[in-house]
Amino acid sequence: MLMLQKNTKPILGLIILAFLGSCGSIFREKAEKEPLARVGDTYLYKDDVAALIRDDMSAQDSALFVNNYINNWASKQLLLSKSKINLPEEELTAFDRLVEDYRADLYTRAYVEALVLQARDTAVTTSQLRSYYEQEKENFKLNEKLVQLRFVALPPQFLDKDQVIAKMKDWKDEDKQYLDSIAVQFNKIHFNDSIWVSASRVMEEISALTSLNEANYLKKSQFFELEDSLGVYLGRVREVLEINDTAPFEYISPDIKQLILNRRRLDYVRKLETEIIDEATKKNEFEVYEKNE
Repeated sequence: MLMLQKNTKPILGLIILAFLGSCGSIFREKAEKEPLARVGDTYLYKDDVAALIRDDMSAQDSALFVNNYINNWASKQLLLSKSKINLPEEELTAFDRLVEDYRADLYTRAYVEALVLQARDTAVTTSQLRSYYEQEKENFKLNEKLVQLRFVALPPQFLDKDQVIAKMKDWKDEDKQYLDSIAVQFNKIHFNDSIWVSASRVMEEISALTSLNEANYLKKSQFFELEDSLGVYLGRVREVLEINDTAPFEYISPDIKQLILNRRRLDYVRKLETEIIDEATKKNEFEVYEKNE
């Protein structure tokens, strides 16, 4: 708990200072601020509107903006006043409770998020990711088709297409080096066939592939040649995973990391809530009264 107190005091102090500062401005505003409009006992002050005027506004635009703002503000204030008179008391009470709950949620959420940010541990090792993956593997089913492939997009008038096809198929080290050396002549390249890519992403890059024909070309060990008005596409598919297959670790690991971090956050918040209640109970700042039977 010492760690908790040490970390939270500076933040809590800032929140209190900000609150006191705002309270002070409320107490002084009638004496120091210049009013623009009034509805009953509620005032709209010049400073409140001045902060909303952009530097790029002309004098005419500023005047129009201020006039519209005053009218909108007055309309809201008058409707609010009428609602307090005409709405049933129980409904007003329920609304007031919602407003107070919302205010409390805003303050507490900001405070808790600041504490979480201070204590956040974003380090997740590969072994932790792998362990989580193995435990939850059955839950990681694909909702889209994945492929491993390499492809090039050639301009329509490319002269050495046959040689590129041979290199793409053989794919020895010297073939890769050759294709890399002339890559500036290609419209697009993707040579890293060890990574998993969604079929939809492949179709975005290869315009001749569509949802109607992709099943014919995106097949394991398939070499394809497609052509459209933009050029010629040469590709070699290495592996394919279908919908409902288990997602590969390399593809799903970023999502697993986020799941682990979210779980850590929830665990920390639960621990924080428990510690706050325990501390308040020990200091006699919090107690629950037993009901008299």
